[in-house]
Amino acid sequence: MSAPCEPRATTPASAPPPAPPVPPTPAPAGRRPALDWRIRFAGLSLIWGFSFLLIKVGTEGYAPFQVTFGRLLAGAAVLVAAMAMRRERLPRSARTWGHLTVAALLLNALPFSLFSYAELTIPSTLAGICNATSPLWGMVLSVVALSEDRPTRRRVAGLGVGFLGVLTVLGAWQGFSGLDLPGTGMALLASFCYPVGWIYVRRTLAGTGSSTLALTGSQLLLGTMQLAVVTPLFTSAPTSFPLLPTLSVLALGALGTGLAVLLQYGLVQEVGPTTAQMVTYFIPVIATAAGVALLGEQLSWNTPVGAVVVLIGAALTQSRPRRAAVPDPGALAAVPPEPSEHPDAARLSRS
Repeated sequence: MSAPCEPRATTPASAPPPAPPVPPTPAPAGRRPALDWRIRFAGLSLIWGFSFLLIKVGTEGYAPFQVTFGRLLAGAAVLVAAMAMRRERLPRSARTWGHLTVAALLLNALPFSLFSYAELTIPSTLAGICNATSPLWGMVLSVVALSEDRPTRRRVAGLGVGFLGVLTVLGAWQGFSGLDLPGTGMALLASFCYPVGWIYVRRTLAGTGSSTLALTGSQLLLGTMQLAVVTPLFTSAPTSFPLLPTLSVLALGALGTGLAVLLQYGLVQEVGPTTAQMVTYFIPVIATAAGVALLGEQLSWNTPVGAVVVLIGAALTQSRPRRAAVPDPGALAAVPPEPSEHPDAARLSRS
């Protein structure tokens, strides 16, 4: 699975990394969440951090497209249930559904599938670190696509630092020896899809009149339909349903693509997008720890060192000059991350 954007547009979630914008309004007086926000923050970090391990385990029993289809199906089911409980209505505009179809491809179907294919040949630790590059791609694209988002010296420096970290992770000084280039390339391309999708959504889905939950649920439904069409074309029906991979795919969807979105809604409402987006920086740390401890993946010195440099660069690219606060009760703030979700909408990166 990044940073909050300027408060302009409502954005449906990608899940991880990436996630949706919600109104940054406090919870109603007298109603306090059952769990402290710090506990929910930790839970969200763990869910998205473990997503890469779950993908790895899922691909041991199923084809990558099947993992993605199961993930989207389970995630959509959770959000549809939440919509039913809150009596949310699906969008009615054909134009909105058209834009959501593109968003589902860019933020869900394509990056989720790329990560699944990538983890056939690369460790889950490397996939989690590649996911952390989304803010770097996002800054480059936002400067090109969003003319009002001009770079500062600090952000440009962060971009350079971040990509230096990427080269460190990949071991560029030794000619990328031992690195699976196609798999790593797919993981980086998946991370690139998120900011492309966020910018598209920011430009096309502002002011639709639908709630964020309705847009996100609809987006996941469309992503599930896309994979339902693609999966039979490239895979055959599974002949067995191994327990651990099946549970991994269900957990990946229900927790990492469904419950995580709902947790993020609450965090943004309670503590604001700036604090909520900090989850981005815990995801690669947890993904690396999980891969090493539970999957026995090997870790050379350049992987954690490069990951730290990537995160420092990503943090710098999201820094902004301080401005006097201007009350805007009608504004919506966006946060992403997988991974997600990462100046553009929905930039909390996630797998």
